[in-house]
Amino acid sequence: MSIELLTLAMFITLITLIVMGLPLAYSLAGTAVIFGLIENGFNLDGLFGFFINNAWGTMNNFVLVAVPLFILMAQLLDRAKISDALFEALYVVMGGIKGGLGLAVIFVCVILAATTGIVGASVVSMALLAGPKLIEKGYNKQLAAGLICSGGTLGILIPPSIMLVVYGGLTGLKETSVGALFAAAILPGLLLAFLYMAYVFILCQVKPTYGPPISKEEASSYSGRQKLWMVLKSMIPPLVLIFAVLGTILGGIATPSEAAGVGVFGAAVLAVASGNFSWNVVFEACKATLKTTSMVMILVLFGNLFSASFLFMGGGDVITDLLIGGNLPPAMILFIMLFAIFLLGMFIDWVAILLVCLPVYMPICLQLGFNPLWFSMLICIVLQTSFLTPPFGYALFYFAGAVPAGQYRMMEIYKGVMPFIILQAIGVIICMVFPSIITYLPGVVYQ
Repeated sequence: MSIELLTLAMFITLITLIVMGLPLAYSLAGTAVIFGLIENGFNLDGLFGFFINNAWGTMNNFVLVAVPLFILMAQLLDRAKISDALFEALYVVMGGIKGGLGLAVIFVCVILAATTGIVGASVVSMALLAGPKLIEKGYNKQLAAGLICSGGTLGILIPPSIMLVVYGGLTGLKETSVGALFAAAILPGLLLAFLYMAYVFILCQVKPTYGPPISKEEASSYSGRQKLWMVLKSMIPPLVLIFAVLGTILGGIATPSEAAGVGVFGAAVLAVASGNFSWNVVFEACKATLKTTSMVMILVLFGNLFSASFLFMGGGDVITDLLIGGNLPPAMILFIMLFAIFLLGMFIDWVAILLVCLPVYMPICLQLGFNPLWFSMLICIVLQTSFLTPPFGYALFYFAGAVPAGQYRMMEIYKGVMPFIILQAIGVIICMVFPSIITYLPGVVYQ
């Protein structure tokens, strides 16, 4: 069988196993074993040794040490409920304008993204905290679902992001180190948040019934000084933690793993200060961290086996020849690669997408002369849509599971996120046209 047919058969097999309902990690590993045996003449001992060496190299990547630490930090912060006080403060400060509560949700999601970095925690927290108030104040149901889901997904892009840690560990390039990716992701993340807020604000001005303001009595129940104090009191602690984590990384004071340790300590301090700290909280946070870390690591391990088997049989060369050998313009090749990631994001997890696509895409990026950091950040922004795109966007199911049963139909949630998916596409285009949005901060920090 030719390499081209083997490459096609490998992807068809993977997709078939996923559609059949087999867990993603086992689908990746099973496909790797099947085609690894075909390629090496069914030499089981040789394949076993090849996989052992690959697994050792993967687990010997010290960058991945930051993953469980950042997850533990997020779990502790989630239980400290730092978002509750901040949303209550912004509720009275911004609620008096049309769409103000929606703007408050996005703002709180940005803070959550920069502290927790976990989509599930952000979406569930905001669904429980803001969802009932949005409906109570008369917000359009689809708009409420869309802004909570999309705002929650900012946690996978705005640092400290688990996705960026994994990405930096996979590439091994100096240009795409975790610190460089963190610096590069800040402005694109804020750009997406701005696009979301602009859309909500404009929509609610044009259609006031979509996001009515709170009553004048409720908005004026606090003096200006009281509102300022509420905002400062609720914002300063998480901002200090953000600067402690990101500042030490971008300032070259600490590695991502060391900064994650600082973040865990800071999260514990915030939990104690909020009065929500207990040994049960520590136990539950560690338990959730163990489960999430195990899931991420097993996907990284088996995904690397898939990538190694795919590249070993020459699949990477087939894809490269197909794209570059077709004499397509570089912009068209870039579009094809990003669109393929967008389509994959509708069905499989971002970890698997990175592990399958990155070993193929990065050589093409370098061959075409793209800036690796710029190219990498475009991939990460597109990957964020994998949490929103139907039918299997995780954020949609997090939201549906957190709201009261029967309040939303899945089709309403799907419709609610569609405008925000379009906004993300606009964000990608803006970053493509103006690459300095991605490269400016890394250039300042690491010049």
